[in-house]
Amino acid sequence: MMLQLFRRVSARLHIAASRSYTAPSAQHSIYISNSTNPYFNLTFEDWLFRHKNSEEPLLLIYRDDPCVIIGRNQNPWKEVNFEALHARPGIPFIRRRSGGGTVYHDLGNTNFSIHLPRQAFDRHVTAQVVLRAVRSLDIDARINERNDICVGPDKMSRSAYKIVNKRAYHHGTMLISSQLDILGDLLRTNKDTMVTKGVASVRSPVCNLQRFSDAISHDNFMNAVVHEFQKEYGLQSSPQMIDQTEDLEILDYIRKGMDELRASLLSWDWAYGQTPEFTYMIENSFKWGNMMVEIRSKHGIINSCAFNLMNTSLDETIVEEITGLGRSLEGTRYGFWDSNLAVSGPLQDVFVWMQKMLGT
Repeated sequence: MMLQLFRRVSARLHIAASRSYTAPSAQHSIYISNSTNPYFNLTFEDWLFRHKNSEEPLLLIYRDDPCVIIGRNQNPWKEVNFEALHARPGIPFIRRRSGGGTVYHDLGNTNFSIHLPRQAFDRHVTAQVVLRAVRSLDIDARINERNDICVGPDKMSRSAYKIVNKRAYHHGTMLISSQLDILGDLLRTNKDTMVTKGVASVRSPVCNLQRFSDAISHDNFMNAVVHEFQKEYGLQSSPQMIDQTEDLEILDYIRKGMDELRASLLSWDWAYGQTPEFTYMIENSFKWGNMMVEIRSKHGIINSCAFNLMNTSLDETIVEEITGLGRSLEGTRYGFWDSNLAVSGPLQDVFVWMQKMLGT
């Protein structure tokens, strides 16, 4: 049944190998995507994960155009600097289907995805496959306690994992010549007082592989990973090159999957409504006094918002207006509030500050 399904779907896949096209068979184990569309690559990865024979190992390698990708169980407001992201309108924010931390992708970053039967899956073993590939390029790399690949204190690879029924995968990034200044701007947030029940990214210094050798490229890293994967799992099959085509996109699974990920741009529910419960405490000093705010939110909805004013010179009427503004946010979507309210004076001071603190 799996072979028949694979053959039916394969009839609509165009596979480019040395610029010629052939249909893949169920025995293909190594795929390299020529597409740099993150919506396609993440969806194709998921399609392979769910439709490939669960007893066979699989490797997928791809690169994406610039984008910020957060884990399924992460808090976007804690992970992403939205002010910096909005300053770069060509870079989308995407919530992926797997767990793990937030990453920045661009063409200087190569992504790998190793799929295995669940009973044979060992994230340390799959990390060693990639480590050997890096070391074969004359880089003195190591694996840290999180199975990330590092040289000295600097990290150039991050990993995430997914396990479903009989299948599991380890996918990760490899910084080769990525724009680290952009990465830093987009992923640098200042929300230490935001406490989330989701998975927070572990911040670490990062570097590119090209820092150690200008000769390292996407192609030679890719070839090294393919070689080590073939050696580890005793495979002889050559890589199959995948092109994104209109024929492939009409497959319901691929089309719907891409639409779901694009919802990170279009739909509040997927991008923000998946956010786990969190609390956020912030304070600020104004010329008329000090204010502390405590926000509690779940699934992106503000459940409570308390404004506490201290050492203020304002009269009670203005104080009540300000605290009422906090209460008015309860039941609304975090970060999305009416920017057209007619306010002035101290209330405007608070409004402008809160827009900056909560803005998405």
